[in-house]
Amino acid sequence: MNRVSFFQSIGLKIIVILALFLLLAVQVIGTYFNQQLETSLVENYKDNVNDRAQVLVASLEEVFKKEREEDGPTIEDDVRDIISRYSTDIFSDLQVVDPQFRVVGEKNEQDLVGKKVSKSDINIALRHGQAKEDIRINKFTSDRVFVKTEPIKDGDVSIGVVYVEAPIEEVYNQLEDINQIFLNGTVLAIIVSVILGILIARTITKPIMEMRRQALVMARGDFSKKVNVYGADEIGQLAMAFNDMNDRLKAANQLTEEERRKLSTVLTNMSDGVVATDEKGFINLINGPASNLIGLSHSEARGKSIIEVLQLEDKLIDIQELEDTGSLTIDFSDEDELFLIKANFSVVQDENENFMGLITVISDVTEQEKVERERREFVSNVSHELRTPLTTMRSYLEALSDGAWEDKDIAPRFLQVTQQETERMIRLVNDLLQLSKMDHKETVVNLERVNIGPFIHHILDRFDMNKTTEIGIERRIPKEKIYIWLDKDKIIQVIDNIMSNAMKYSPEGGKIVVTLIKESNRIRLSISDQGLGIAREKVDKIFERFYRVDKARARNLGGTGLGLAISKEIIQAHHGKIWASSKEGQGTTIFFTLPLKVRKRGSG
Repeated sequence: MNRVSFFQSIGLKIIVILALFLLLAVQVIGTYFNQQLETSLVENYKDNVNDRAQVLVASLEEVFKKEREEDGPTIEDDVRDIISRYSTDIFSDLQVVDPQFRVVGEKNEQDLVGKKVSKSDINIALRHGQAKEDIRINKFTSDRVFVKTEPIKDGDVSIGVVYVEAPIEEVYNQLEDINQIFLNGTVLAIIVSVILGILIARTITKPIMEMRRQALVMARGDFSKKVNVYGADEIGQLAMAFNDMNDRLKAANQLTEEERRKLSTVLTNMSDGVVATDEKGFINLINGPASNLIGLSHSEARGKSIIEVLQLEDKLIDIQELEDTGSLTIDFSDEDELFLIKANFSVVQDENENFMGLITVISDVTEQEKVERERREFVSNVSHELRTPLTTMRSYLEALSDGAWEDKDIAPRFLQVTQQETERMIRLVNDLLQLSKMDHKETVVNLERVNIGPFIHHILDRFDMNKTTEIGIERRIPKEKIYIWLDKDKIIQVIDNIMSNAMKYSPEGGKIVVTLIKESNRIRLSISDQGLGIAREKVDKIFERFYRVDKARARNLGGTGLGLAISKEIIQAHHGKIWASSKEGQGTTIFFTLPLKVRKRGSG
């Protein structure tokens, strides 16, 4: 936040307000004082002029009423004498006019004596006997003068007029001097008020500035400092309230931070993905597992629509429809791999129950779906494997019940087929029981130290003696002694399963090659046949339960489809690996490895 300049501060506002209040008060007082002073001075001046004029008029009345003798002084002489005696510097001009509008006396210009005048004020005073006074501007000096016209009466009849002018400019000059003094005092008072305003503003703004600085510190998450309390007034109470708010925010922030860390830890360590959106459906939070599941980083996913990210454009129109959906299983599979995600949607609402966004929990349900599919396929395969021999047995038993048992040629063959199908079901059930024990880790692996070369020869010897077809067995087994730890019965079962399949699928005159190779920390045994081979995309499936490359032929040869699945479980229980390599028309090779040194264990 930028620092507040002086011209934008509350201090300047306080100073300006104080100065304006003082200026307004001084102006009101000054205006009133000036008006009253001007009125007083002007009236005093007028009264002084009027008093002098009245004395002069009284003396002139006697002159105008006096009887004149032929050889006595003229009226002009008497008026001149009175003017010289009563005229002072207060009058700048003085004229005495008789009823014929002739000037009979003049203070300044004696050549005007005897001449007529035509001033309107004199005319009004003579004709109507009315006195008149006024303040006018001297057209020569531009100064203000006080003009007074006073009639000289004999009873009610005007017998003359006294016209006087008195300079009043000095009065107004005094007013201007007084106003200048008042203005200087006003400026001084404003300067003092500004200084006082600065001091007062500082007492107000200092705690406010401290609270501002503390607010900025609090905004950065630091609640360790407090503002000073300078008094018990409103600002002091505000500071105390601010400190109390600081304590409360500190406690709330600590609680929020603790909850945030807990939530962050939970979100980080959750195996499921969590995605949060705003009310428009745009992602604003996503944890690591969710990023891994949808293949987008936090920065890439942030701001995108959850409908777009979860590829729900074809299923939804509006984000709020997810509120009614609850959960969805979304298929992210491609041509090479099955990938399913389950999304559970929870709505976030405010205190008014308005829609604010979604919390979406997503999890990978691919393995669950695979298990479910395998379970359904397993049930279907078991049902099918049991139905075929049961149907065969039922048909033969019905034929025997219908009288075929009396036929000495047919009855033994029917009974033989029934016995074979019964043995086949027994083998199937036994294989299923064995796989079930392996799945539940109930199979005990009894390890013993065995010289692997003679052990394999012993197994192959049995196949050489019991084979009914012209299939050769080529042995590529080194003569050196190679000792490993294994469960003899279970490894015999593995080799029997692989050899049996090789014998079944090898053509007449074909050859089975058994190769034993010692590697750095393990032995590798491979059994190759010259059968029809397996398509490349199906090679890895031969270790699945009930999988058959040629289902009809394998079933006719008595296989259950579980032999290689059992072999895989046994090899993995020995910490080995098993895999296959095949090309169509060129036969199949089954490989498995066993470690030269193993951790002794009592159960698989």
